[in-house]
Amino acid sequence: MGFLEQLSRDFQNNIIAGDRYMMLLRGLGTTLLIALCAAIIGIVLGSVIALMRLSNFRLGKRFYPFRAISSFYVDVIRGTPMVVQLMIMYYIILAASSLSKEVIAIISFGLNSAAYTSEIVRGGILAVDKGQSEAGRSLGLSASQTMLLVVLPQSVRIVIPSLFNEFIMLLKETSVVGFIGLMDLTKAGDFIRSRTYAAFFPLLSVAVIYFVIVSILTRVFARIERGLRKGDGRTI
Repeated sequence: MGFLEQLSRDFQNNIIAGDRYMMLLRGLGTTLLIALCAAIIGIVLGSVIALMRLSNFRLGKRFYPFRAISSFYVDVIRGTPMVVQLMIMYYIILAASSLSKEVIAIISFGLNSAAYTSEIVRGGILAVDKGQSEAGRSLGLSASQTMLLVVLPQSVRIVIPSLFNEFIMLLKETSVVGFIGLMDLTKAGDFIRSRTYAAFFPLLSVAVIYFVIVSILTRVFARIERGLRKGDGRTI
């Protein structure tokens, strides 16, 4: 039997037979769902955490409670592996809940993403010229109104490229959801490997799918970023 013929048979057995390619596609759907929902949670919660870290509210002379709480949260999340956070959420915190594995994974990745997103948003806010805040206050706006109406809108364009990168990283990080028995893209490939006793096509297919998705997203995000830069009157 020739090499190409053997390769064709292996492809047929690992990908086509038993509609195993559908398992990969369903796994991809789960991966994208978790990543997208977690990204939304991460952006919303991360923005709140970023504002908490910039809060000037204090108790006494030196204690800033919002800063302390948000800083502790970011340090804990960034200082522990994502897979450990996922298992703690599934096996300990939400072990007695009736939530599905997908929802638990979304919550876990959303909380993780929020810590990283908060730093991105905070950096974007700090990158806005202080004169903008002073201009807002001179117009009679309160500190909160200045932040919401003047500073945040300007910081959006600054943070969008980094948020795109965070989403791509989040998409790849979801590959660990198999640790709680969830059939995502990576787990689907490993499941096929365990049934066919062949690793080449199942795992290569997973890698290729990830590569294609990330490449498409990278190009789409790059085009959006170029559009934003043109809106600023800048060129790449």
